[in-house]
Amino acid sequence: MVSPVDPTALGFLMVESRQMPMHVGGLHLFARPDDAGRGYVRHLVEQLRTVPEMSPLYLRHPQRSLRTAGQLVWETDRHFDIEHHVRHNALPRPGRTRELLELVSRLHSTRLPWERPLWESHVIEGLRDGRVAIYHKVHHALMDGVSAMRLTNRVLSDDPDDRGTLPPWARHADLPDPADPAAPRGGAPADDREGPSYVPVAALRTALGMAAEAAGLPSALVRTLSRSVRHETSTLSLHAPRTMLNQQITGARRFAAQDWPLERLHAVGRASGTTVNDVVVAMCAGMLRRYLLQHDDLPRQSLVAMVPVGLKAKESHLPSARGGNAVGAVMVRLATEVGDPASRLRAVHESMASGKAALAQMTPLQVVAMSGLGQVPALLPVVLGMSGLTGPAYNVIISNVPGPTAPKYFNGARLLGTYPASIPIHGTALNITCTSYAGSMCFGLTGCRRTVPRLQVMLGMLDDELTALERAVA
Repeated sequence: MVSPVDPTALGFLMVESRQMPMHVGGLHLFARPDDAGRGYVRHLVEQLRTVPEMSPLYLRHPQRSLRTAGQLVWETDRHFDIEHHVRHNALPRPGRTRELLELVSRLHSTRLPWERPLWESHVIEGLRDGRVAIYHKVHHALMDGVSAMRLTNRVLSDDPDDRGTLPPWARHADLPDPADPAAPRGGAPADDREGPSYVPVAALRTALGMAAEAAGLPSALVRTLSRSVRHETSTLSLHAPRTMLNQQITGARRFAAQDWPLERLHAVGRASGTTVNDVVVAMCAGMLRRYLLQHDDLPRQSLVAMVPVGLKAKESHLPSARGGNAVGAVMVRLATEVGDPASRLRAVHESMASGKAALAQMTPLQVVAMSGLGQVPALLPVVLGMSGLTGPAYNVIISNVPGPTAPKYFNGARLLGTYPASIPIHGTALNITCTSYAGSMCFGLTGCRRTVPRLQVMLGMLDDELTALERAVA
């Protein structure tokens, strides 16, 4: 089966290189079920490899040939080998978290081969405390990190006694398949009327709505450029300083992960009148200040972070809207030149609020267009092979993805923590992604092994910064 590659997926495929693999991933830690025996992990691997039916999304890979006139298409793998994709790993002694993160760093560094479906899942045993880890990665052309996280959360169970849970790559009867263009969107019932003469009123309304939104793009562009020139927060940054984090990267990765009680972040937010997301960004800002000071590389000008922001999109006329959230991006000033943690948190809050207010003046289509414009200065030099010749569009990526509030289970194994692993790019060697889960905020730091030395020390600095924020707002 052959299907076209949409423009967004094509972009992720074409920009990929050995130095910049374009997959996202996640490290999931599980507690063994109470009735687990000595062969539990081997049995778990067999469960993951034995599914009633595969999801078509997890069977396709990119292909280019004379048959496709040289164009990239998705083709179903006729020789699919699930043992290649679901693998069994063991840690060397002493089986600490350090050995686990070193293994995940190496696995996250390896580019996914195009001749096979673009995903892998690694079951990892050998942790000395008995936990079992699963590291999963999937190409951004198939699925973004938010979608991957949501899919994983949807397929996990709320019931510790449920023994019928299927992995994400199995076809699920209650979930529309992302690879099926005929799948209902946003829960809307399928319409059985056919023929070119039938034009639904909803479709006409959608087309008119998109035209009206597009007519406002020039004014949205003017507002965006005006805010950027005035150093105000918008979807486009024109004033990011260059640091050691903003240079060419290698393909080797280093991954670090840790979680903190979500209540600690909520308490800081309540005491300071800010949001949990503001606190997350302020923690990262303080950590970056400490890290760059340690390396004698802190610029006088504030660092800038690209921060994705979820926007309500129930009234969106975008073709991809499904009644959930549209995601925009704002370039947030991190106030890294400010020494006081409370003042830095206020500055981050004001910058975030200003950026959200700017996005609130746009329609969903304009948000997507202006957010895409903000990525051009970062990605265009990569596409043209001119990375390093221009200044950075932003210094770091900081993303916060909401997750489940209650514990989740996979066939009796309780999920203890879930830590995102994301994509550094040329010019932005560090990506910080967080997700909330069952009362914890789980941080995943992904960086270029050479460009971001001793990345793991950032975890201690994040802890120090949260403590400093707690004292500053008390």
